[in-house]
Amino acid sequence: MKKFNVYVTRLIPVEGLTLLRETCNVEINPEDRPLSREELLKNVKGRDGVISLLTDRIDGEVMDTAKGIRGFANYAVGFDNLDVKAATARKLPLSNTPGVLTLATAEMAWTLLFAVARHLIESEKIMRSGTWPGWGPMQFIGGDVTGKTLGIVGAGRIGTAMALMSKGFAMKVLYTDEVANTVLEKELGAKKVSFEELLRESDFVSVHVPLMPSTRHLFNAKVFAMMKPSAYLINTARGPVINEAELVEALRKNVIAGAALDVYEFEPKMVAGLAELANVVIAPHTASATKSSRAGMSVKAAKNLLAMLKGERPPDCLNPEIYE
Repeated sequence: MKKFNVYVTRLIPVEGLTLLRETCNVEINPEDRPLSREELLKNVKGRDGVISLLTDRIDGEVMDTAKGIRGFANYAVGFDNLDVKAATARKLPLSNTPGVLTLATAEMAWTLLFAVARHLIESEKIMRSGTWPGWGPMQFIGGDVTGKTLGIVGAGRIGTAMALMSKGFAMKVLYTDEVANTVLEKELGAKKVSFEELLRESDFVSVHVPLMPSTRHLFNAKVFAMMKPSAYLINTARGPVINEAELVEALRKNVIAGAALDVYEFEPKMVAGLAELANVVIAPHTASATKSSRAGMSVKAAKNLLAMLKGERPPDCLNPEIYE
């Protein structure tokens, strides 16, 4: 039996690759870096299926270059790198990897929250430098967490998980979303409020919205001015949800107390000045970086692609209307 010809745009955990190799010839980008545009266009030619990453822009040009391809499986839960409209017009299935990284990302949001509130990175640098003079009553005084107000912007899977983890800290939870979240309301007594009210009342604002035209630069200078001067902003969603240059200015002027970021507007680069600020924690997009999450993403991507190769609807299809 002839095997399918599959390309993977960057090495992913072995669990998914093992599944693919049972029925596919699998070629993987041999270098641990994103493909250039030219390399991507070259390597999708003649493939039956492709596993793409969030760093790969899969648009109409790529789809047309990959003539005869049966689908693209994205190794990510976010899919702003995929042109869903173009794929749907071409009757090409697309998929993502939701669910398996929910807890890991929520845990990372909490990691960032505590790190920025308690000046962890700033104080750790002092310890490593060997210049700490010893304990002092006015050193590294941070923000309290227990009993404070947590604002969740986007109460989907990850936002819900992050909010539920606040139970141990007796926090008041506010959230903003298009629909009511009955789980949060029942479990935490959470309250659905307007975006503006959430900004005014929250001590911690955690961002969990997808990147869409309506959410690009959702957080900007005007929004920062609505927040408490003592508030902290946490982002594990997508970088362009925040106007990074305006965030730098807000942090410099102490418009808000601090920010903790795992994603960036011009990833992998940061805007000028961000790295020099003491009141920001910066992580290199590692929210899903646990063994179980990354392995689960690999398996999901593989199962989605295998379904596409068989002409079946993938479990996590982003454009199911093509099967109607």
